[in-house]
Amino acid sequence: MAELSDVELDALVERAVVDAYGEDEQLTAFHAVIGDSLAVPFRTAVLGVEVTVMGIDLLPGSGIVAVCARGRYRQAIGILDLSLPDPPPGGAEWIEAYRHWAL
Repeated sequence: MAELSDVELDALVERAVVDAYGEDEQLTAFHAVIGDSLAVPFRTAVLGVEVTVMGIDLLPGSGIVAVCARGRYRQAIGILDLSLPDPPPGGAEWIEAYRHWAL
C-alpha cells in the first residue's frame, strides 16, 4: 500500500465521520468502517511473536483494538499499536485514516 497523502487521508476521515457528531460517535464510525473494510484474518507479529488478527473490537478506555490470537490465547492490542504485515491487508487504509484522525 502506497503511503497516502494528507489530502487523501482527510477525504477518508470525512467519509468515515460524515454523519457522526462528537468524538464518541466519530470513534464508533471508525470502528464500523474498519470492521467492514479490514480483511481478516491476517498474520502479523506482536513483540516478535506471530499472531493472527481475528477481528476488531471497540473497548471502553482502549478505543479500537485488534483481537489477536496465538493458539488458545487471545489479546486485544490497540489498532494503532499493531504493526501491519507487508503487504498490508485490504482495508488497511482505514487504519491509517483513523491514525490521522486520532493524532
